[in-house]
Amino acid sequence: MNTLKIAIQKSGRLSEDSLKLIKECGIKFSNGKGKLKAVADNFPLEFLFLRDDDIPGYVEDGVADLGIVGENVLVEYEKNVKLVKKLGFSKCRLSIGVDRNWDYKNIKELDGKSIATSYPKILGNYLKQNNINAEIHEISGSVEIAPSIGLADAVCDIVSSGSTLLSNGLKEADVIMRSEAVLVSGNNLSAEQEKILNQLLFRMEAVQAGKNNKYILLNAPNESIDEIISLLPGMKSPTVLPLAMEGWSSLHSVVKEDEFWEVIEKLKKAGAQGILVAPIEKMIV
Repeated sequence: MNTLKIAIQKSGRLSEDSLKLIKECGIKFSNGKGKLKAVADNFPLEFLFLRDDDIPGYVEDGVADLGIVGENVLVEYEKNVKLVKKLGFSKCRLSIGVDRNWDYKNIKELDGKSIATSYPKILGNYLKQNNINAEIHEISGSVEIAPSIGLADAVCDIVSSGSTLLSNGLKEADVIMRSEAVLVSGNNLSAEQEKILNQLLFRMEAVQAGKNNKYILLNAPNESIDEIISLLPGMKSPTVLPLAMEGWSSLHSVVKEDEFWEVIEKLKKAGAQGILVAPIEKMIV
């Protein structure tokens, strides 16, 4: 049987989040410390642990069939690969950082300035779109130190919490792009490999759907059921079961994580009591 080779960052937060997703998909493997390859025990998947920046190129060249990489890296390196799925984790921003004392108002203030970055293509395109003529210093690593040593007036770098900028006397001024982990594939998968990829996507989507929803159980007087059902779209329709107490029923449903607190408040006002909330491990829709 064919297998799929998937390239994953060998260390760091993206690596940890990627492997966590794979394990949540029920795929078992062992990757001892320092190993650059591993094979799944119960799914036709082989792992290659690589530098994040190298992954798009390895997928383009066919060394790996799939890759999990930051969207920012995918855009910067412009390799000929397919974006298969956005994965919803390792979210960050590619932002302009300036001295914390700079009364920065808009991107036009960078005209004629110098900017240090590890993402010259993305930054260059952004400056061009905004008709800004700035000098780009391409450096790798420790971008935030550039203004303090006189190398550049500003930086363009990945920001998660902003703490690294702050610790280097900088502040986030403009967001150039928002990024998250994405699954990419090569362009020459066989029919058998496409089938395996679809099986993997099915599992990933079930895990993601579970994380994006909550399972709720509540008790309500029967006269309030219609109103409560209107507040609980769920997957199709809430489950309604009679309670031992006459005139009362138990309702079971699913609520989207983003809408959860707003819905809960409305349910209480409609007469719901004893509301229980449980996480969903996987959800098949």
